[in-house]
Amino acid sequence: MRCRLRLSPEAKPRRRDGATSPHTEDEHLMQNWAFTRSCGTKRRRIWNVGSRLSLFLLSMFLLSMGALSPVALGQLPSVGIPAIGVPASSEPVTILPEALPSNALSAVLEEGRKLESNSRWGEALSHYEEALREHRSNKTLLERHNLAKLHYSLDRRYHDRSFRKSISALSGQQVSSLYTELLQKIRTHYVNVPAWRTLGTRGLRAIDIALASSDFRSFNRLQMTTEQLAQLRREMFQRIGQRTLYSPNDVVAMAGETARLLEARAGLSQTATMLEFVAAAANGLDNYSAYLTADQLREVYEQIEGNFVGLGVELKAESGALLIVHVIPGSPAEKAGILAQDRIVAVDGKSTVELSTDEAASMLTGAEGSWVQVTAYSPGQQPRVLNIRRAHVEVPSLENVKIVDTDFGIAYLKIPAFQKTTSRDLEAALWDLHRQGMRSLILDLRGNPGGLLTSSVEVADKFLTQGNIVSTQGRSAQEDFNYQAHYGGTWRVPLVVLIDGDSASASEIFAGAIKDNKRGTIVGTTSYGKGSVQGIFPLGYAGAGIRLTTAKFFSPNNVPISHRGVDPDVVIDKHFVAKPNLSETSSVRTKAIGKINQKSPDAILQAGIRAARSRIAAR
Repeated sequence: MRCRLRLSPEAKPRRRDGATSPHTEDEHLMQNWAFTRSCGTKRRRIWNVGSRLSLFLLSMFLLSMGALSPVALGQLPSVGIPAIGVPASSEPVTILPEALPSNALSAVLEEGRKLESNSRWGEALSHYEEALREHRSNKTLLERHNLAKLHYSLDRRYHDRSFRKSISALSGQQVSSLYTELLQKIRTHYVNVPAWRTLGTRGLRAIDIALASSDFRSFNRLQMTTEQLAQLRREMFQRIGQRTLYSPNDVVAMAGETARLLEARAGLSQTATMLEFVAAAANGLDNYSAYLTADQLREVYEQIEGNFVGLGVELKAESGALLIVHVIPGSPAEKAGILAQDRIVAVDGKSTVELSTDEAASMLTGAEGSWVQVTAYSPGQQPRVLNIRRAHVEVPSLENVKIVDTDFGIAYLKIPAFQKTTSRDLEAALWDLHRQGMRSLILDLRGNPGGLLTSSVEVADKFLTQGNIVSTQGRSAQEDFNYQAHYGGTWRVPLVVLIDGDSASASEIFAGAIKDNKRGTIVGTTSYGKGSVQGIFPLGYAGAGIRLTTAKFFSPNNVPISHRGVDPDVVIDKHFVAKPNLSETSSVRTKAIGKINQKSPDAILQAGIRAARSRIAAR
């Protein structure tokens, strides 16, 4: 049963002809929480992935935002064991030069190869994504990124209980039908015209990598010598690599022939082979589209609802440890004494140096009421062993709601992600702040990886009396919408919006709407630049689904967000940017309006308070 999205009367999209659109049948997400950003992509991650790819919000919901340009494999060679294919983009990317300076490129690639050699594919993927943010046209980086993505995706699937279960549960006919259904959804809904040969040959590359994986061979009980494996891979590419692929049916036929060959030569189940083609097709479209296992699909819906079972932390792989990026207020992790910037160095007595990112994240997840032992340390202190009970976690849609400057009546709140309840919770918070004397509002979107498109539209509509909020454009006319503001229920309080390089997707919709409509002051650094819309489509087998890019979005001035982001009105040098530290707002409040104190632990917040004072004075 498909997830239905209800639109409030104020947030109904309008087609370009002005007619109100019917309710959309699928949730439109702007993310990463790829969890990866675990858990949380992303943010980092959660989704998701995009990003920020190795960041986990433990329930294992990957929120990674991913790199900035879509990548796909080019044509594979017809003989021999092929080298990595040449990446190709599904859309032109011509902003930056082809090559990095040789010394910088060498350093980036050397560090990446070290991570690859240790099978730390999640960290390698995040490493290449960071490099591609500034050098997204570099072919060598795209090639390494694509390789890391294939390996990382394989590792994640084989540490996913629901995926492993589907290998034995699905028949060959059922998995063939699953692949056909997925390709049909791509043909119908994907934002660009699919390159069928690219998707098919990427599947060959995925199964080629899988055959070399010890986890894959062990789970599927493959008993082959190195010579036998090399011969099999060579035969696979000689017989199948040059097939003509013009349609989804051609791609399914090639995958089926590959599956039969591997079953005959190696005893590998056709289901295991076909599922590699399924995942490779979805994950190869761009950095936001992805195949979702049953557990991952459930976690996507949990993210929409804002709750899950886990520890309640966001993690990022860093130097063999798991860096705590954020601790959810009231979560089991917070109650156990886990702090932001702590590092987890062991899980259940096993060092994280010996574990892949996904292995460590998988060990942290579990059933509600179960326990996990983690060894954590804070900088400058001795490691401490903590026993944490996994529990149901409510992810707050707002954080740190307070008056930060009582003299000027400046209110502050942070939106960590745009959830189903964000608009409702924000309305209640605004009335509470109003009763406390709010005269201006700072809305913090730093680190916000996105969320629901309609949630960001509803929040923007609270501050705009008229005009466009955002428009979406897809390959299909049914994806073309104009979202417009409405006069009723508008808050006219002076507004300041804080953004940074991790503000993405739905948060960029809000920031772009406020900026283009000249409704407030944007402060911080240029946002991420993830300007696409994803739809969640359940599939008919194994409880799986696909997250699929269906449209691009544009600001009210028709400026594309992809690869550009939103530029702030007040720019803070990113070298002086720090995470919010509201405990120091009392000292910030006493500073006179003037030069930004770049030694402040939070220069963006300080600048935001000054901008809010200026907007109050200008009324």
